Amino acid sequence: MSWIKDKWRYLLAQMLREKAPVEFIARGWAIGMFYGCTIPFGFQLLLSVPTAVLLKGSKVGATLGTFITNHFTIFLIYPMQFWLGNRMLELFGAHVTPVSTMMEELKHVGSFMIWTSDFWQALGQMVEKDGGATLASFFLGGFLLAAVTVPLTYIGVFRYVRAHRARKEGKRRARATTGSMREAQEA
Repeated sequence: MSWIKDKWRYLLAQMLREKAPVEFIARGWAIGMFYGCTIPFGFQLLLSVPTAVLLKGSKVGATLGTFITNHFTIFLIYPMQFWLGNRMLELFGAHVTPVSTMMEELKHVGSFMIWTSDFWQALGQMVEKDGGATLASFFLGGFLLAAVTVPLTYIGVFRYVRAHRARKEGKRRARATTGSMREAQEA
């Protein structure tokens, strides 16, 4: 648990260390979160950083925001994405592969790393079986997840950085006032 706490503190420190406007920082984190939810692990940085440059967002935030999907969370997030996507496709009458079947078919891969040939082979076999519903489920579920997490990320980062800066400014003013009072007393 200490490792997770340390990583969390590191991410917060990176967020607070930037000297950019609060909107710029929050925009970058939201961009990273979007790509972290919608794009397969491994391709996210290829898209998030250029998007942050184009949309004038924090490149640090765009990079770190993609960390929602990592070696530990991917086994929770991807099944959730498939499940959400499946539910949406079922609403429109599409035949979908159950998430349990998808996970069983990918289990032998050993890793969800997109740069392994085993992953692409297993994914290709699943797409052949269901005519692309697997990929549609993944991306649709990712967009639904992003629709929830991106606004929450933007608002959360915006408020957190703004509150941190306000506290820091309040402490600076208090020190300045205390220093002025000492000077007045000494004179």
